[in-house]
Amino acid sequence: MGLSHEIKEKVLQGYIITKEDAFQLYSEPEAELYTCANILREKFTGIKVDLCSIINGKSGSCSENCSYCAQSKHYKTGVKEYPLVSYEEVYEKAKKDEEDGIDRFSIVTSGRDLSKDDLEIVTDYYSALNKELPNISLCASHGILNKTSLIKLKKSGVKRYHHNVETSKNYYSKICTTHTYDERIHTIKLCREVGIEVCSGGIIGLGESREDRINMAMELRELDILSIPINALMPIKGTPLENESLLKEEEILRTIAVFRFINPRANIRLAAGRNLLTNYGEKAFMAGANGTISGSLLTTCGSGGTCNDRNMIKELGLEVKEKGTKF
Repeated sequence: MGLSHEIKEKVLQGYIITKEDAFQLYSEPEAELYTCANILREKFTGIKVDLCSIINGKSGSCSENCSYCAQSKHYKTGVKEYPLVSYEEVYEKAKKDEEDGIDRFSIVTSGRDLSKDDLEIVTDYYSALNKELPNISLCASHGILNKTSLIKLKKSGVKRYHHNVETSKNYYSKICTTHTYDERIHTIKLCREVGIEVCSGGIIGLGESREDRINMAMELRELDILSIPINALMPIKGTPLENESLLKEEEILRTIAVFRFINPRANIRLAAGRNLLTNYGEKAFMAGANGTISGSLLTTCGSGGTCNDRNMIKELGLEVKEKGTKF
């Protein structure tokens, strides 16, 4: 029995793995590592796969200088810019996703936060969606918000707030200098204070080390995050990371598996970069992943479509999670 199996058996008994364990797992044989991560996924989260979707509700002109982002005003990327979209556009997207069996839907807006006017508009949107489309759970992703704004979102029907840590605390200043890692953590903690669930993960392939990825996974564990999206960088022309090499599928899958060992009870979700994976992530669901953003993303490609995702999940012997199931 190899090291992956030994550590897996310990995790099944409640063991919390160390950084040294995680480093060793990264170098384990692929098949063994993925098989063990998959066993942990099935033991702690079952066979249900969580599907969520997003709409780019406001695009471009962001004040922040995140080095991977097409929407930052600091870079010339040619991204389409527009203010908040209409409620009709949001409703039609959410309605279609609900009909396709999507469990969660989120409006995502560019910018450090929401202006007072935009906050009023999006809370009206969420309130209306909550009444008109009761079979889809509402998420939100609007940057670094204060407690008052988060309370308003909760009252409008938002159940979960998406706010990535993006990378490890030590590496964060390498990708953004207009705000800090600690500011992002503060928002996450405010969500907890007001009773909103948190979805938080990051991006791999930013030039960070494996140690940074392990640190990020452990930082998420310390925050008790139970919904963790993993994005693989898709370099965008005009950003500082435009020449960063694409991660190989093996490296992405190894990272997903190690994240499962570190966060065995979490919903580990595929996000950007799915097109770097075989059949948009088929192998990932057998390496520890149990959730995905389905359909189009913000400024990069997503999956081949919700129907394709549902068919793939079924063929793998898994099931799509239904609304109301916690994580």
